[in-house]
Amino acid sequence: MPWIDTHCHLDAPELAVDVLQVRQRARAAGVVHCVIPAVEIANLDTVRTLAHAGGDSYGLGIHPLCVARARDDDLAALDRQLAAHRDDPRLVAVGEIGLDYFVPALCESPLRERQEHFLREQLKLARKYQLPVVLHVRRSADRLLKHLRELGRGGPPWSGIAHAFNGSAVQAQEFIKLGFKLGFGGAVTYERALQLRRLAQTLPLDALVMETDAPDIPPHWLYTTAQSRSLGTPQGRNEPAELPRIAAVVAELRGISTEALADATTRNACQALPRLAALLGCAALG
Repeated sequence: MPWIDTHCHLDAPELAVDVLQVRQRARAAGVVHCVIPAVEIANLDTVRTLAHAGGDSYGLGIHPLCVARARDDDLAALDRQLAAHRDDPRLVAVGEIGLDYFVPALCESPLRERQEHFLREQLKLARKYQLPVVLHVRRSADRLLKHLRELGRGGPPWSGIAHAFNGSAVQAQEFIKLGFKLGFGGAVTYERALQLRRLAQTLPLDALVMETDAPDIPPHWLYTTAQSRSLGTPQGRNEPAELPRIAAVVAELRGISTEALADATTRNACQALPRLAALLGCAALG
């Protein structure tokens, strides 16, 4: 069963130390493709190099958690990078971009306004280069939807992925209406994540894509409590190879086979990020 990890940070220090082995383990587990989003100007070249080396794909963007250290001219630099690589078939999205209202400093001026400025300008770049977007949505769904509606008015539908989605059912439907697929990963494996598991169970199957967000958001079998860590037990490292096991949880919740989920989420990923279709030979999926 081929799987697509639609969101993993192979350039993160936790994975970069042995990234070739990380990618080999993922491939052995059936993860045939990884989408590697950038998070700031400093790692644009790195994600592109990794994608080409591993037969994967990448996004270019500035993450809301990075706007505090971003320079004012970073948006112009991103524009130049998108222009320079616009014909690269492995460039599949503008991302990771979005809004984060979980971190207290980002909820207050001036960073609240700054991250919204960076979001809007990057959404405009996605329109300019006719690319989907990979969205970071943390306690910010309604505000993000507002910006998407405003900037999308009168234009073609949006496409892309609302990554690590954890909003309400109503918010989920609004993202779907705008053209987005919703990313599910390790958080869905926790039994206490009742709302998220309900969404994974009840949302239309054609709205779901799978991801790990590795090395972040480890599934429950890799999680170590703070008390255990203080006693010397290390946190398990999340990798793309964990995706099939995470997906098995979603398949069980939905009462379908893992084969059916793999087929559907591959189709969905190719719809959300159309350049994947050519890369994976799944153009017939539509």
